[in-house]
Amino acid sequence: MQTINVAIFASGAGSNAQKLIDHFRKHSQIKIALIVCNKPGAGVLTIAQNEKIPSILIEKEQFFRGNAYVEELKQHNVDFIVLAGFLWKVPVQLIKAFPQRIINIHPALLPNYGGKGMYGNFVHEAVIAAKETESGISIHYVDELYDHGQLIFQASCTIEAGDTPDSLAQKIHALEHEHYPLIVEKVAGELQNRVK
Repeated sequence: MQTINVAIFASGAGSNAQKLIDHFRKHSQIKIALIVCNKPGAGVLTIAQNEKIPSILIEKEQFFRGNAYVEELKQHNVDFIVLAGFLWKVPVQLIKAFPQRIINIHPALLPNYGGKGMYGNFVHEAVIAAKETESGISIHYVDELYDHGQLIFQASCTIEAGDTPDSLAQKIHALEHEHYPLIVEKVAGELQNRVK
């Protein structure tokens, strides 16, 4: 059976990337084959180095106006892309090259609190300011619009009276770390059944 090679796109420290790497370390059919990052010096690049996983540092011009790094991804035999705290919008060229093969995790219950500029603590601040009683995570396929593609999975947590954006962020991180590797495994596994 063919191995599914996964590329993780990340912009920051890479805590979700690390959880994914740990989860798939000894997996027989799914392999983290590449780390793609758009920020020099981001923690996720150190993780890639420590884990001996190849990485690509991408730049804006080529990503949005060039080939969107499709050729480079193909050179690494990438089958599936997982966004894990990746802050750039994915160009149409990349979406067309990997149809229904790019997924993202968003730190709120979509369709609420999504869209341009809604990432990290900006999301948690907005949720708390609106006096919501719950928040959560949404895992979805990526399309041409921010935080818009077909939903795959959601999990929620309660917002307590004393919660701050930081304490809510911790609850959301716990949900991300618990569910994202399992959903990636499920969706990539379904992909494997399609490509057999």
